[in-house]
Amino acid sequence: MSIFEQLQLSGSTVPTIEWDMTPDLAFCTFSAKGLREDLTNTDERVCYFFIDNWGDEPKLYLMERGVRHVHILAEIKAPIDMLQRCILQQGGRLSSRDNFCVDLALRQWLQSEVVEPEQSDYLIPALEETKATEDMGETLPAPGATGFNGPGIVLPATNNAVTDDQIAPLLEQWNFYDSTRNPQGKWINFLADPGDQLIVVDEQTSLVWQRSGLDLCSIRSMKQKIEQLNQEGFAGSHDWRLPSIEEALSLMQPTANAKGVHLPDCFSKEQPFIFTSTRRKPTGYWFIDYAQGKIYWSSGTVPGGFARLCRSQNWSRIGSTG
Repeated sequence: MSIFEQLQLSGSTVPTIEWDMTPDLAFCTFSAKGLREDLTNTDERVCYFFIDNWGDEPKLYLMERGVRHVHILAEIKAPIDMLQRCILQQGGRLSSRDNFCVDLALRQWLQSEVVEPEQSDYLIPALEETKATEDMGETLPAPGATGFNGPGIVLPATNNAVTDDQIAPLLEQWNFYDSTRNPQGKWINFLADPGDQLIVVDEQTSLVWQRSGLDLCSIRSMKQKIEQLNQEGFAGSHDWRLPSIEEALSLMQPTANAKGVHLPDCFSKEQPFIFTSTRRKPTGYWFIDYAQGKIYWSSGTVPGGFARLCRSQNWSRIGSTG
């Protein structure tokens, strides 16, 4: 297929178009492993088209996707009116900030104008980006110098199951931001750097956080990684754990930063959605999505996710009243 001769593919990428792949199915396939029988190994990568409607106008992209790999191969300069009709026919609005799959009409246009020709003027290959050192923001104050003077707030750290109906009241109770359920929410952090580039402490909650986190894997593998990390004594401690819903939401910022995540700059963007320790009732797992700024749940027997671990510690605070 000539389209792939114009693009640089990895050795693990199947050189064909997955026409039935959608953004939602891609998430389930590669971020919630085990939900698709034909994913034979975690190195496999596939290609599919999708419409990105997050900007001023919709754009059509060719995506290369794997378990630990997300890369836009090219932009396709399709007629805007065709992309708009595709969005409307799927029940979306032109103002909808979402991703959409291609419909039959757009698929036929792509096949005749982009996929089958030896050369297509509509295909704009993406430039390979040089991976730069991630910007972790301005230097944080030392513990006791954040301006927090207490008393502290202890967030629930229990693993009790939470139903869908309990989420909205929970968000409102703590004034946590969620882009769909509580867009007016805003939690204030008082973050300090205890001198270790590996961790950050929030003086208001007395929670210590990883600046980065753990890579994408199943919940079973994640628990094994946490156990190993505690045995090794990450950052000098042995009691790291998954955060509860409330703890994980306390890091959520109402506005996405320059790295595209709803987090303070001192946290890495490489963990865009994370496990929580809170199970969903009657079934499933609760996740926090810092890229979309919301809480969601995933069903399935072995959903995959990243992790940003935390631990509780009483920090001495200069000027604290509690």
